[in-house]
Amino acid sequence: MARPTARVLTLLELLQSGGIRTLAELADRLGVDARTVRRYVEHLIDLEVPVESVRGRYGGYRLAPGYRMPPLMLGDDEALAVLLGLIAGRRAGLLTTAGTASETATAKIRRVLPERLSRRLDAVLGSLAFTAPAGQAAVPDSAVLLALADAIHHRRPVSLRYTAGDGRRSVRELHPYGLVVHSGRWYVTGVDPAIGEDRTFRLDRIADARAMPGSFEPPAGVDPAQRVLSGLARAPYRHEVVLRMRGTVEQISARLPAGVAILTEPPASGDAEPGTGRWVRVELRVERLDWLPSVLASLDLPFAIERPDELRDLVAALAHRLAASARRGLPDD
Repeated sequence: MARPTARVLTLLELLQSGGIRTLAELADRLGVDARTVRRYVEHLIDLEVPVESVRGRYGGYRLAPGYRMPPLMLGDDEALAVLLGLIAGRRAGLLTTAGTASETATAKIRRVLPERLSRRLDAVLGSLAFTAPAGQAAVPDSAVLLALADAIHHRRPVSLRYTAGDGRRSVRELHPYGLVVHSGRWYVTGVDPAIGEDRTFRLDRIADARAMPGSFEPPAGVDPAQRVLSGLARAPYRHEVVLRMRGTVEQISARLPAGVAILTEPPASGDAEPGTGRWVRVELRVERLDWLPSVLASLDLPFAIERPDELRDLVAALAHRLAASARRGLPDD
């Protein structure tokens, strides 16, 4: 059961969200009776929180206009959630390059936490490990991110100063549809109005983004995340791999998800045995082939290699090594 102090803080949060809250609504949300709600309101008033009573049919309680809650009033779960969110966001590339904003925000929160809670959070953070190394993410400039988000919301075209992966600089115009975070990188996707083709840009390579006059209407049902993943899967790489795999799309995409492979399912027919799926076309564009044989083996599905021949040799070599290991006896100690 929540402590009275926790319920008083919850009452303050409900009032802080705005509008008039009826006595019945507050009692229901807090899990107490109306008399107890009135006592909690009196406690807030004693703390110089300006709670106003509104009479009438639609009356209740509200905060006086202009009141702002003190800087930090977090419970244990809330403090842990905020700090973990800041740390995980920094590791995953969800934060921007606005100086050391995440570090200073974390420091401010920890500085005002009670010693008891601070010690408990230290224990959690001290035992926490991330599989991805720090510094792997490519974070965008906060001004660019905010400008693009505003343009997407108001459906305004934008002008981008962009540096491509090969160092070429250009000014691009885009009708932006959405922002996507994938594998520690931010992307904006949309259409180049000059040529009417889809475009996806990495935000960390955008030096400046400015809204332009006019507006546009995005296509119905557009899925920015799927557009980015499909674009990444079609990006040019050193090797183009085409396979046929017998199984379901769900089985294959578990190890070769969108952004890694393009899966094309054949038209429905009666050639598939129950539970085996059909021959799915799998296309990949990769820089290296050496990781693919083990992934194909782990899927445990029949497959045929259409190209390249180099992949056939790598798969055969892996099969030979596995067969040799299976036949090998135990070594002498």
